[in-house]
Amino acid sequence: MKLENTGKALGFHTNDQSGGQRGVQWMMQGCNMVKVRSSRWQKSRHLRLLEDGLTVWCESTKSSRKAKARRHVIAVTEVECVREGCKSEALRQISGTVPESHCFTVVFKGVRKSLDLLCPSEEEARRWVSGLRTLKNCVSNMSQKEKLDQYPFILVFNVVVRRADQNQDGKMSYDEVKRLLQMINIDLSEQYARNLFKRCDRSGDGRLDHVEIEEFCPPDFLGDQGEDASLLHAKKLILTYELNDWAQTNQFMTQNGFTMYMLSLENDVFNPDHARVHQDMTRPLSHYFISSSHNTYLTKDQVTSASSTEPYIRALNQGCRCVELDLPFREVIETIAHFAFKASPYPLVLSLENHCSVEQQAVMAKHLRTILGNSLLTKPLSDQPLKELPSPEELKYRILVKGKKHTPHLGQLSKTGSSASFSSSSDLEDLGSSSKNTPKRDPAKVCSKLSPELSELVVYCRSVPFTGFENTTEKAPNEMSSFSESDALKLIKDSGKLFVRHNSRQLSRIYPSGQRLQSSNYDPQEMWNGGCQMVALNFQTPGEQMDLNQGRFLQNGRCGYVLKPDFMCSPSSEFNPENTGGGPGHVPTQLTIRIISAQQLPKINTEKASSIVDPQVWVEIHGVDIDNAKNKTQRIDNNGFNPRWDCTLSFQLQVPELALVRFVVEDHDHTAKNDFVGQFTLPFTSLRTGYRHIHLLKADGSSLSPATLFVHVKVARRGVPIKTVSERIASAKGKA
Repeated sequence: MKLENTGKALGFHTNDQSGGQRGVQWMMQGCNMVKVRSSRWQKSRHLRLLEDGLTVWCESTKSSRKAKARRHVIAVTEVECVREGCKSEALRQISGTVPESHCFTVVFKGVRKSLDLLCPSEEEARRWVSGLRTLKNCVSNMSQKEKLDQYPFILVFNVVVRRADQNQDGKMSYDEVKRLLQMINIDLSEQYARNLFKRCDRSGDGRLDHVEIEEFCPPDFLGDQGEDASLLHAKKLILTYELNDWAQTNQFMTQNGFTMYMLSLENDVFNPDHARVHQDMTRPLSHYFISSSHNTYLTKDQVTSASSTEPYIRALNQGCRCVELDLPFREVIETIAHFAFKASPYPLVLSLENHCSVEQQAVMAKHLRTILGNSLLTKPLSDQPLKELPSPEELKYRILVKGKKHTPHLGQLSKTGSSASFSSSSDLEDLGSSSKNTPKRDPAKVCSKLSPELSELVVYCRSVPFTGFENTTEKAPNEMSSFSESDALKLIKDSGKLFVRHNSRQLSRIYPSGQRLQSSNYDPQEMWNGGCQMVALNFQTPGEQMDLNQGRFLQNGRCGYVLKPDFMCSPSSEFNPENTGGGPGHVPTQLTIRIISAQQLPKINTEKASSIVDPQVWVEIHGVDIDNAKNKTQRIDNNGFNPRWDCTLSFQLQVPELALVRFVVEDHDHTAKNDFVGQFTLPFTSLRTGYRHIHLLKADGSSLSPATLFVHVKVARRGVPIKTVSERIASAKGKA
């Protein structure tokens, strides 16, 4: 692919003179840097931007074959951000021995480890930081036309083709082409593949150059989803998505244009209106589900994992609005001050994990005040008696401290306590637990070892023991309790209606069992069914539970706050999540999903070239107990490129407003557990009807682009099809 063509597609030209664009040109020339993992592990690497403008080649500077084999690819599309200076743990270890201006960190999406680099000069570091940021912005701002123009060939030639081209001569023999087909999950017969190869080999030399490879795998072949459909708003769609100027002028849509439309956000299964804040944000905090993290400071499990500030950054960037504080305190607070409101403007709750002496607590309070400044909420918004918690809108850009607070009648207490009463996270959480086996602590004894300075910072999230459901409406709205997963589940099973009422006025935080040493997660859906707001999960542990969490908070602009259904927000609510006989919130609904096909599913066993994925699709419903269900398609053998099922699955829902729909693609295995390929989870209320594409995600929640599912969705309530908001508006206008 020509550099000037790539530059144009990415929104810049080779003769442009801005700093970022000059940086991109320098990146193409390559640079020797030092990859840093610690003060003891530093290796020389050569980095170079490939001609596609989207891929950085990183390889050892050593000339041995073994060293060259260790090269890897950095995809610009996978870059979350680029940080200048010694901002990571690894670079901070060497900050006193090298100029900070020579260093930068590339942070990736998902759980992939960041790349810490030391450049030979400040100028070189500046060029690479500027260039990477320019490329990332260009990719983010590419139109659908540019993406469709660029993506298919870039995918094949610049990543897969380079891996298939074993002798790295820029051309591909027939054997290398067969290797390419296996890499992109296509299983062709020998005769068909040879005939196709000969037809594309215009030079007749038995090898395909990049032009012939593009002909072998043309964009329409890669992007074709093999479906026809009638188009509403045809003129608008043609003007928006058609690539061919002549076709635009004559007002018809080619296959490429239709494919681009089908893959666009306009045709996504997730309602694009829900990608922005669209819910009422003026209700009390207790009326929202709040994205919450447990053991935020851990990178993996509790036993072997290192503590780091990086998980705070990742959680906050995902819209998390309640994090646990631990680690060297000042460093964490500085990180939070910088990233607290990058992804969401709504209030952030700091749950203190308090291991400190009273004197140290006073220092903590000082750090909170000085570092967070005006963002830290230190007094109520109003002098009036508190009848209900303030709203997310009222608390925009404010940071709230969750913790113990001195009670007025105990007066000003002594600072001479030797240590805080909480020796571990579990001790702190269990204080608010409802477990009958947990010994109750004397409130005066607890508060006697609590710093007044720290106590003053607790305003709307005062931790108190849970004492039962008696006189719930008389309890102060700013009092909240923490529950272990087992205690919360017991309350939901035994007293579901009362727990929902309790959670309409007061906040509840649920935390994982202390026995989960591997940082596994519980099912958050069960807790949301009971109206619990802060359902804290180990964000560092990917899996079904985090998929559900990501799906729950996908709506409302990913701001970390999701409004609970109205039937859960009244102190006199009659909703019971365990009720199977109908009642408030029960709206019998039929969901019918036709799994039509998939496109470009990745290989799972990359070590075995001949391995082709055998995909099958699961559709799961996660909601109240009576709604939980799952069903699957048949498997398709040896086709991850464009498998077709045309399989219809139906589900009955009683409480659709709480339900999540999860699509999972697996690689079927006859002899062992199926391998995970990709998934996508979204709220039922954000599901769009009709023909839709589902853009799959990896296990860590990052994009699996370009892998997609093509489905048809139909929803009916009591036999009446549900209309979308736009359809209802259009219908109302027509009647007017």
